Amino acid sequence: MTTTGEEHRAAGGPWWWERRRSAVLDGGLALGSALECAVEGVGFAEGAGLPVGIGVLLGVVAGSVLVVRRRWPVAVVLVAIAITPAEMGFLLATVGLYTLAASQVPRRIIGVTTGMSLAATLIVTLMRTHQGVGDIAGSRIDVWFLPLMSVLASVAMTAPPVLLGLYVGARRRLMESLRDRADSLETELQLLAERAEERADWARGEERTRIAREMHDVVAHRVSLMVVHAAAVQAVALKDPQKAVKNAALVGDMGRQALTELREMLGVLRAGEALGSSVRGAVPLAAVGVAAAAAATRAGAAEDGPSLAELEELLGQSRAAGMKVELSVQGEARGYAPEVEQTAYRVVQEALTNVHKHAAGAGAMVRVAHREGEVAMQVENGAPPVRGGGAMLPSGGNGLVGMRERVLALGGVFVSGETEVGGFRVSAVLPAQPGPSGAGRA
Repeated sequence: MTTTGEEHRAAGGPWWWERRRSAVLDGGLALGSALECAVEGVGFAEGAGLPVGIGVLLGVVAGSVLVVRRRWPVAVVLVAIAITPAEMGFLLATVGLYTLAASQVPRRIIGVTTGMSLAATLIVTLMRTHQGVGDIAGSRIDVWFLPLMSVLASVAMTAPPVLLGLYVGARRRLMESLRDRADSLETELQLLAERAEERADWARGEERTRIAREMHDVVAHRVSLMVVHAAAVQAVALKDPQKAVKNAALVGDMGRQALTELREMLGVLRAGEALGSSVRGAVPLAAVGVAAAAAATRAGAAEDGPSLAELEELLGQSRAAGMKVELSVQGEARGYAPEVEQTAYRVVQEALTNVHKHAAGAGAMVRVAHREGEVAMQVENGAPPVRGGGAMLPSGGNGLVGMRERVLALGGVFVSGETEVGGFRVSAVLPAQPGPSGAGRA
């Protein structure tokens, strides 16, 4: 149902009319047709030798049939054909043919009824023309004149209303199809808007996850080392003041770096809120994600982000905190994509952070293998000397999740779990060139 159809029904037309003005129009046409047929019924009654009242009554009844032209157009045309020999119903036949041609009736029925009306009109016209010519004494008329005039007159009375009705009906159906198409288009646009909103929600969720991962990578490692160094300062403050001073200086440097990176991220958030103040509730997640990634990149002090070449520096930070860390490299380093280098670095970084958190005092072994088309890394630590000892660093449970997301996003493989001797092992394999799924998510 189109919007126009709903408006028509809302107008409250009586019976089969959709609008009141349609009922008024059909009533007026029926009244005019009844008056015409009543007047013509007088001549018919006189010619047929019937009482005038019967001819008038017949004309009124026949002409009034026009009131149902919208409901039964075929019946109206048949009535008009039936009274054609009585030379009545010119308005009835004209309006009836127009209504039939403009209706939804099958074309074959329109063709048959139009042909019947044309034949009836042709016969009556031919008879009347022959009578009129016969009344003219001494006239010489060619043989073809009467049929030609009858055909022309019949076509002139039948063709115009039929052609006009066909045109109006085709135009009406075209408009209805356009309305239906507009309604369907509006529905499709609503569905597209809903899907776009769903995709936007999904994108915001993905961006929040990426921001959380980047901030965790940037801050967690430094803060963990700060806590470890602070515990070391507390332990050696009285025994070895020089070592305590050194550890305290390291804590200060790492704290300043962490604060600087956090300040940059929060600055982007505040700037985004100022720019988006005209849109209530708008959060510049993309800008925050870019800032977080940039801060994570600066943490490695490299143009394209941290890379495997900086593992020695990373391990040196853990050694300075008192952890025994060994590095084993197999194969020759190759040129990997920047996101692969960064992800490999982050996996080792997060694994060492987990050792500081959950296995204080335990040694760790970092293995890196350069293979054809891929790079593999493994971080394994032994069992901690004292369960529950160390700095008692809190854990949010996001480290392993973030590592797994990074590796899988590049099309790699990630495995983690406890070892048989009570330690923990983190393993990852990354392709040298990430696939399309990971190109924009690392």
